[in-house]
Amino acid sequence: MDMNTQDPHAPQLDGQAKPVATGTTIYTCPMHPEVRQNGPGACPKCGMTLEPTTPAVEESENPELEDFSRRFYWTLPLSIMVAVLAMIGPHLQWLDMALQSWIELALTLPVVLWAGLPFFRRAVQSVLHVSPNMWTLIGLGTSAAFVYSVVATAVPGVFPASFVAMGRVSVYFDAAAMIISLTLLGQVLELKARSKTGAAIKSLLGLAPKTARRIAADGSETDVALASVRQGDQLRVRPGEKVPVDGEVVEGASAVDESMLTGEPMPVSKGVGDKLIGATLNTSGALVMRAEKIGADSVLASIVQMVSQAQRSRAPMQSMADTVARYFVITVIGISILTLFIWGLFGPTSAGESSWVYGLINAVAVLIVACPCALGLATPMSIMVASGRAATQGVLFRDAAAIENFCKVNTLIVDKTGTLTEGRPQFDRVVAAEGTTEEEVLQLAASLDQGSEHPLATAIVNAAREQGIALDKAEDFESSTGIGVRGRVGGKTLALGNAALMTQLKISVDSLREQAEALRAEGASVMLLAVDGEAAGLLAVSDPVKASSAAALEGLKVAGIRVIMATGDGLTTAKAVAARLGIDEVHGGVTPADKLALVEKLQREGCVVAMAGDGINDAPALAKADVGVAMGTGTDVAMNSAQITLVKGDLRGIAQARMISEQTVTNMKQNLGFALVYNALGIPLAAGLLFPITGWLLSPMVAAFAMSLSSLSVVTNALRLRR
Repeated sequence: MDMNTQDPHAPQLDGQAKPVATGTTIYTCPMHPEVRQNGPGACPKCGMTLEPTTPAVEESENPELEDFSRRFYWTLPLSIMVAVLAMIGPHLQWLDMALQSWIELALTLPVVLWAGLPFFRRAVQSVLHVSPNMWTLIGLGTSAAFVYSVVATAVPGVFPASFVAMGRVSVYFDAAAMIISLTLLGQVLELKARSKTGAAIKSLLGLAPKTARRIAADGSETDVALASVRQGDQLRVRPGEKVPVDGEVVEGASAVDESMLTGEPMPVSKGVGDKLIGATLNTSGALVMRAEKIGADSVLASIVQMVSQAQRSRAPMQSMADTVARYFVITVIGISILTLFIWGLFGPTSAGESSWVYGLINAVAVLIVACPCALGLATPMSIMVASGRAATQGVLFRDAAAIENFCKVNTLIVDKTGTLTEGRPQFDRVVAAEGTTEEEVLQLAASLDQGSEHPLATAIVNAAREQGIALDKAEDFESSTGIGVRGRVGGKTLALGNAALMTQLKISVDSLREQAEALRAEGASVMLLAVDGEAAGLLAVSDPVKASSAAALEGLKVAGIRVIMATGDGLTTAKAVAARLGIDEVHGGVTPADKLALVEKLQREGCVVAMAGDGINDAPALAKADVGVAMGTGTDVAMNSAQITLVKGDLRGIAQARMISEQTVTNMKQNLGFALVYNALGIPLAAGLLFPITGWLLSPMVAAFAMSLSSLSVVTNALRLRR
């Protein structure tokens, strides 16, 4: 039988990583989640502004978005004026062209030196940290166009006569200014879109009520701030109110809507002794509860922490994208330099424009259009949206790797107790051997089991108390993990457990064998009782199969997943449950080491294995499996060992998790495809390879606009996962 120590009533995620109450917010980079620091700052790898790992409940403005918006709106008129002047200036007969260059310089200075300052800082950081990225390209392109134009304006004599057109050396202040403005616009749009990816966490954080109604020792009641609630406090939850903290019902009965945390649409009946989850909604009756878990120990805080951790983790696919982006930037710089010299040496000269001027503009266009921002955002955006969506449906992914790998699973090993079954054993019947009575067998077994915390023992003790049977004190109590217990009650030596215990004690149970096998065939767990070395009877405890298990397993089979049951219960009992659920492969009487060995065997055969379980005995197999799936109704050890937690403990969540995994991987591939195809088309056009055929050249301003749109398209595509 499974020796699973668990609380079957409610999700207990306190084994997960907790938010650390240090008073300091941890900030990380959206493109490099391994970068973490206390307080805000810039990423040393890419220069992007770091974001808090967990968004605040309050919808405060993103400081970076606020800063970029201010820079964009204040300098956009200047950029437009420079662009208009560059277009119509040569046609104004009264405006001296040399003077026009100085006017354009004056208008461009605030745009480049103030509005573009964050971009240049990031570009410098990328060089200092030898980490070429999108800001390297933007910084190089913009500074090349701007510095060239400043020199052409201040000391035009250093340029050969071929650079002079319409009375001045050609300048490109308009390109530098518009690149900055368009890049700012792209960042503003992207930041607004990215802010939606944290909506799931914000909605979870917003679930918690702000106050609780505390009952004092004298019976008086007062509303207090949630932060004032302490463990052991008695709280009243009226109909229509949210449960303030995690705890246990001590008075009253009601139906509680837990859908906001578990995804289960139907309210759950709660009575005395049942567990309550903070932030869930009390729908009908009044309840009095005892506070047990508050603050960082609560289920809600654990869920938020797990979602945040998953959103900021790195997917295997992202590592590939980062490597591609790094070499891509170096390649683009080489292509840009090559473009400059090929155009300069062999390009045409038209309308007085030098071929070197064409070379400079095309080289800048290559740098701008090839910015790999979309490539860097392709996977992080998909992971953030997907993990948030999954959390609202009761599926918690520990990290991005779990999201990416789960769709590859083709074999699922499931535990029985607490996974396929309710994990809340119910007393079935007692069979007495000749010379004893059923009441005597139940009295002795329950008296001995008072010292055991096993769920089967609890079912027997509760059954005796419900029948009004007085229990005696057990002495010399001894538990043998996985096989049963021994001790003395009323001067009699007792042994209660499975057939293995009886064999170990050399006690014959032949007289009870037929009844035991019949009960096991019905799916019951059977415990044999021996008194003074003689078989006295047996007790049967059944663990009802979860109503959702059959449908969940059928859905997994349709998806092509091979399902195997592995349980510590006897093989007969295991086969009975398996037959009811349509499971063909069954391993009964297995130890934790056996489950681990089964996982390893399947992996050697080339299977991608997921293990679903809820007990301490499942932890080794959960950790070894390609993807471990823990029931939220199980033990902390199991959840610590798994990559996915099903908050409701419902196997239907596996199908839901698989679907989200498949959609997310598809979305990431789409994003990577958008980014790579965009660059594959944009770079040749910017370099002028099509010019001899079509006469087309790509303006740096158009390149900047296209670059911004590519990043926005990636973020927008990722946001589709919310649906």
